[in-house]
Amino acid sequence: MSAQSIELIHSALGEAAAALDHVRRDSSVIGSIEAAGALLAQAFAAGQRAYSCGNGGSMCDAMHFAEELTGRFRRDRRPLAALAISDPGHLSCVANDFGYPQIFARFVQAHGRAGDVLLAISTSGTSANVLAAAEAARSLSMPVIALTGRPASPLGCLAQVEVCTPGGRFADRVQELHIKVIHVLIELVEHSLNLADPPA
Repeated sequence: MSAQSIELIHSALGEAAAALDHVRRDSSVIGSIEAAGALLAQAFAAGQRAYSCGNGGSMCDAMHFAEELTGRFRRDRRPLAALAISDPGHLSCVANDFGYPQIFARFVQAHGRAGDVLLAISTSGTSANVLAAAEAARSLSMPVIALTGRPASPLGCLAQVEVCTPGGRFADRVQELHIKVIHVLIELVEHSLNLADPPA
């Protein structure tokens, strides 16, 4: 392995560690994560659903969020009603008929109910289709949790709770922080609802 490759690896890991440490030391971010976890736990306790959406890597994070809730996180427990807006048939149909900015909003309008929660993920906080989904959720009295990477973004302004994790110049660092936040949110939900079975 070349010295340049090793330097690149150390630099990348150092940037990631610094970004995570910044979040760990920011009490406002910690407070917003706690508030988001409480909001999700309250919804699940009341028999409501969580929906999630995002583009590209953020869609992958939205899917990961949902499958950890319907499936298994660390321990066995009952499944929780969560769904990522990621069905190719729906996405391509709506994009063709109404335009790409409506792909998430139409799903929220079709399936969302008052008291359900939308986890809206956008590293920039400006994705038009995620903004439209948040607006649709608000119109249905669905609380919105925004995962963003830039303070004072349009998406953050639409959210009941915004978890903003700036990660530097590039979206990949923000995405790395978002998956950390998602895992913590699931852990908070399980702890709050006392869902996790004790270890064997």
